[in-house]
Amino acid sequence: MGHSSVAESPDSRSRLRTVRLDGTPVYGYQQRPGLPAVSVTRFDTEAAHAGLPPDHRHAHDFLVLVYIEEGTGSVTIDGAERPLRAGEVHAVSPGQVIGVATVATFARSRAWSVAFLPDAVPALASVSPLAWTHHPLLALFASSAGHGRVAEPDQANWSAWLADLAEELAAPDRLGVREAVAATLTRLLVAAARLAPHAPGPPDPLVERVFAEIEATFREPISAADVARALGYTPGHLTTVLRRRTGRPLLEWITERRMTEVRRMLRETDLPLDAVAARTGLRDATYLVRRFRDRYGITPQRWRRTERAWP
Repeated sequence: MGHSSVAESPDSRSRLRTVRLDGTPVYGYQQRPGLPAVSVTRFDTEAAHAGLPPDHRHAHDFLVLVYIEEGTGSVTIDGAERPLRAGEVHAVSPGQVIGVATVATFARSRAWSVAFLPDAVPALASVSPLAWTHHPLLALFASSAGHGRVAEPDQANWSAWLADLAEELAAPDRLGVREAVAATLTRLLVAAARLAPHAPGPPDPLVERVFAEIEATFREPISAADVARALGYTPGHLTTVLRRRTGRPLLEWITERRMTEVRRMLRETDLPLDAVAARTGLRDATYLVRRFRDRYGITPQRWRRTERAWP
C-alpha cells in the first residue's frame, strides 16, 4: 500500500509536492486533462515494494482506498501498525503517514489501489474538506474507522468493480467515461462506507473549533497565525496538535479549503481568475495560478476548459 500503488507505478498520477520538516515526502495528485481525478492500479505487493528504501514514509494530499484481494501483511499508518488481510478494504486519508518498513512480511499478494480527489464524485464535488469525515460516502475515512472487511460472498463484486473502473480509465475517449467512472467510484464508496462502524467516534472538540474558524475566515487573506491567535494558541503549538490529530498541519487545512472553493468556482461560475482569487483569500490571479498548478499539476484555466467540455 502507498506509493508503490499510487506514485511509483507506471500509471502514476502523483508527484512529489513538498517535504515536511521531519523529512516525510508528501505527494500530490496530478490530474489528467479530460478525465476525473481518479486512478486505479492492481499491483503485486512484493514486486511493488522491492525497490523501495526501508521505512519509505510518505503521505499524500488525496484519498486512497486499498482492497487486498489475496495475501497478508502489514503497514504502518501514522506510526501504528495495521495488519492487512485478504478481503479487507483500507482507507488512507490525506496527510496520514504511511510506512512500509514491515512490507517484507508480505506473502506474494495482490491488491487494488484507488486514488482520487473528492470532486470526481458529484455528491462530493462541493463538499468542504473540513466536512469530509462527516460525509456518509467517506465514513470509512473517519479516524474511528480506517478499514473494514468485505464479506466473502461480496469479494468478487469488489474485484469486478475495480476491474470495471480500470477499464473505463484506460479508454478516456470512450463515450460516457466520466459518468461511468463517477458511478463506479460512488458504488465503491457506498460499499466501503457500509463497512465502517455504525457508531462513529465523537468529534475532537479542538479540531472542530479549528475547522469552524477556517470555514468562517478562509475567504479572507488569513494565515495560520491568524487562526491560532483567534483560538488562543501559538501557531507552532496548534500546528503540531492538528497534525497529530488529523495528519495535516494547520496551513494545509487552510490551503485545502481554499483550493476546494477555487475548483468549485472554476467549475460553476464564469468569474475571472482575479475575482476567484479575491473570493478565496488568495492574493491575485498570478498567485492563484501558481498555487493551483503546484497543487494539481495543471493550470486553473486548462482545468476549467476541461471541466466545461463535459455536459
